[in-house]
Amino acid sequence: MQHLLLSTFEFVLHLDKHLNRLIESFGFGSYFILFLIIFCETGLVVTPFLPGDSLLFTAGAIAATGSLNIFTLALMLSVAAILGDSVNYSLGMRLGKSVYQTEHLFGIPVKRKHMDEARAFYAKYGNKAIAFSRFLPILRTLVPFVAGVGAMPYRSFLVANIIGGLVWVNLFTFGGYFFGNIPIVKQNFGYVVIGMIGVSLLPIVIEFTRLHFRKKTNTRV
Repeated sequence: MQHLLLSTFEFVLHLDKHLNRLIESFGFGSYFILFLIIFCETGLVVTPFLPGDSLLFTAGAIAATGSLNIFTLALMLSVAAILGDSVNYSLGMRLGKSVYQTEHLFGIPVKRKHMDEARAFYAKYGNKAIAFSRFLPILRTLVPFVAGVGAMPYRSFLVANIIGGLVWVNLFTFGGYFFGNIPIVKQNFGYVVIGMIGVSLLPIVIEFTRLHFRKKTNTRV
């Protein structure tokens, strides 16, 4: 039984590498499994280890072969990402202080260090942190939770959540769809995903630089 659980956990953890097998086994049901994984990766503060960027890119690449419909895929996973963040925000509002003090949620460890990093990121970028964090593993899961703990106005949260979710999912799924099956991309898959994350982080770098120079200017004045 323990071996079966470990095998299942390993399969889910590296689902991006086993996605073809999943589609062969479950067919149309694969959409709902992918929906659940993206929902949990973004919606449950205890599951930041689940695949995100690489899974979206791989799913898009497989959709280009005809095994999945790219529009159905992008729509369902966008909804999963948006709903996930909304659930995470609600958990933060209701359970955040308790989780921060005990470092556990329903008996599952949650590192205070990661929560502190998410708080610092949220404090630096404000509402934009919700959209920006989509492209940062671990923070993607924790920032919405921290926003709930801090009682961020839900309307502001929802706007950033929708924008961030749509951009994140569509960037990686359609990136995989158009480029994932090019031989040089397939041979250097990991580097390509890291490169896409780097490009998607440019707005954060620009915002950080802008804030830095604004602080310098204010200090001089």
